[in-house]
Amino acid sequence: MSTLHGRILVTGGAGFIGSAIVWALNQRGHRDIVIADFLKPENKRTSTLTDLEEKRKNLGPLKFAEFVEADDFRQRLARTPTAFGNFTTIFHLGACSSTTEGDAAYLDDNNLAYTRELAEWSLQHGARYIYASSAATYGDGSQGMDDRDDNLARLRPLNLYGESKHNFDLLAQKNGWLPRMVGVKYFNVFGPNEDHKGDMRSLVNKAYQQILATGQVQLFKSHKPEFKDGEQMRDFLYVKDAVEMTLHFAEKAPTAGGLYNLGSGQANTWLTLTRAIFAALGKEPRIEFIAMPEVLRGKYQYFTQAEVGKLRGTGYDRPMTPLTEAVRDYVQGYLVPHRKLGE
Repeated sequence: MSTLHGRILVTGGAGFIGSAIVWALNQRGHRDIVIADFLKPENKRTSTLTDLEEKRKNLGPLKFAEFVEADDFRQRLARTPTAFGNFTTIFHLGACSSTTEGDAAYLDDNNLAYTRELAEWSLQHGARYIYASSAATYGDGSQGMDDRDDNLARLRPLNLYGESKHNFDLLAQKNGWLPRMVGVKYFNVFGPNEDHKGDMRSLVNKAYQQILATGQVQLFKSHKPEFKDGEQMRDFLYVKDAVEMTLHFAEKAPTAGGLYNLGSGQANTWLTLTRAIFAALGKEPRIEFIAMPEVLRGKYQYFTQAEVGKLRGTGYDRPMTPLTEAVRDYVQGYLVPHRKLGE
């Protein structure tokens, strides 16, 4: 039984992890949920109409009290802090998540300023504030990927998206906010409800579509001699695990504060992941290696692995879903039958 109570805000609630959070809250019996997100074409410059329709489909099976366009929500809350009632918990997952976004001013406003405004609101009104930071803040990993708050100043993100997330973490630390809120650093999350993400979809989603169209999967060649082609490594995390970890900080660790890695704690190669996709489809692997675009080569993470001891230290004791099992659940339970969470 969930220990959460009262009105809950989920920004980005029509998106990937956000809609999965709402789905999990519904499973726990919660309906008094306000979702803020971009669904109007004029408000979401980086999405096609098809992508926006996929986000609307994410909401279809879910139960919530109100949906508000993100811009409208932000403006109304600024004018009238009690415009939407008294939130007891805020899951701030709304952000521009494109690692190739080049408009720094847009990222500063959408990812940094918006996060700061909601943080200030939560502190003033006593709401539990859980926001999405990112594993992108770790850059190439040369400064480590541990989630100690005293490690922040040394981190060097590789792109503007990572910088925008890192800058709020630094601001929260400078202002003394971190002990009173939680920033979660998602690693490579994959799973149902990500169809709208375009180029930012997981390899599982992209590979499934490639296999349907061509019977094979394309992977980037390695441009570092210490990594063979396809043996670049990532910490892949199933979205259902990511959701349980996130809700843990609202339900079972409501006084925990600071930054926390959310990952499986185990790095796997792209080849391991790709073979699991073929296996879930009952097919023999067919893989082609292609050159990595020049624009990505200096900004590519060759190895990520979450250190999750800090998360475990808060009492999170659920086992991680094994990669092959997670891929099978996603492919057979959602991709093949074209299902959304909750259907």
